[in-house]
Amino acid sequence: MNSFSLDGLDATGIASARLSLPLGQVADDKAMLRTAAEMTRDLLAPRPALYWTDLLLSTAVGYAALAGAILFEPLDWAIVSWLVSVLALYRAASFIHEVSHMKHAAVPGFRLGWNALIGVPLMAPSFTYEGVHNLHHAKTRYGTAEDPEYLPLAHMKPWSVPLFVLVSALAPIGFLVRYALLTPLTILVPWLRRPVEARFSALCINPEFRRRPTEGEAMRRWWQLEIATSIWAIGLIAATATGVLPLKAFVILLATISGMMAINQVRTLVAHLWENEGEEMSLTAQYLDSVNVPPPATLPVLWAPVGLRYHALHHLLPGLPYHSLGEAHRRLSTAFDGHSPYHKASYDGLPGLLNRLVRGTLRSR
Repeated sequence: MNSFSLDGLDATGIASARLSLPLGQVADDKAMLRTAAEMTRDLLAPRPALYWTDLLLSTAVGYAALAGAILFEPLDWAIVSWLVSVLALYRAASFIHEVSHMKHAAVPGFRLGWNALIGVPLMAPSFTYEGVHNLHHAKTRYGTAEDPEYLPLAHMKPWSVPLFVLVSALAPIGFLVRYALLTPLTILVPWLRRPVEARFSALCINPEFRRRPTEGEAMRRWWQLEIATSIWAIGLIAATATGVLPLKAFVILLATISGMMAINQVRTLVAHLWENEGEEMSLTAQYLDSVNVPPPATLPVLWAPVGLRYHALHHLLPGLPYHSLGEAHRRLSTAFDGHSPYHKASYDGLPGLLNRLVRGTLRSR
């Protein structure tokens, strides 16, 4: 299939065109979009048993390894156990992305179960992503100043890349402040509530993003999760201060959350090319600005779990559940010929993508 065209260039020119033209000028390849939708319609149904099995196993391994990191005396075994805990709980936590997209009637109780197992204990309840992440997929918002999950990182200063990761590593301190301090304060001082909701209630990377008010059932669920998380955070601090929870256990828990957030931030660095500077973009341009890291690469199973290795495909077909993305990619890779823009979003792995980003920041100096 040879359907992509751009300002008079045929599909053979897409690689150079993507680099030389602003993404805002890339038109939609309607044939590719239509074919992708048609060929994956049978993959749209989520498989509840797989969702629950994956989440429960990841959670069980993660917390068991966390206990090992706290209890093991030999330092080497404690470190290995901690690394297993970080990776397993990171996989479990990554289901927040699925929670933000799924029709909840299709996987009954999953949002509640995820929050009980992961969201509240790790102080990142689902309301911080629901109602936020969907804005990243809005055609008129993606890559603009109103996108909570986009920054033109490829055009920023070189020091912005390590700073981007460092800030995420401090997240557990921010979580404690948010829920142990700010939640009670907004109850005692009601006028604080609006700025806290707008500025400190979303998992986002755009510092200019301000969350709009939530109402109705979503707001009721938000309050339930926030109060549960606040009680948990206050309880952690109180238990540690009184010696009920050993300081070592508290520090290792925070270090685990920090490690998870740092890995996710590194993944975020390579989830897109970050080349847009605020223009509205076509869906095809959004796809080309996003990244797939398909097999034969193996390490993405660890640093981009739960379908996140197919991030570009997810932007093309956001309704596909995570377990369908691999099959969808196989089908579409076969259906489109080598000149199709579909293949232009696939990359070999993390090192090359990070190198590309860093080189982009150096050119922007």
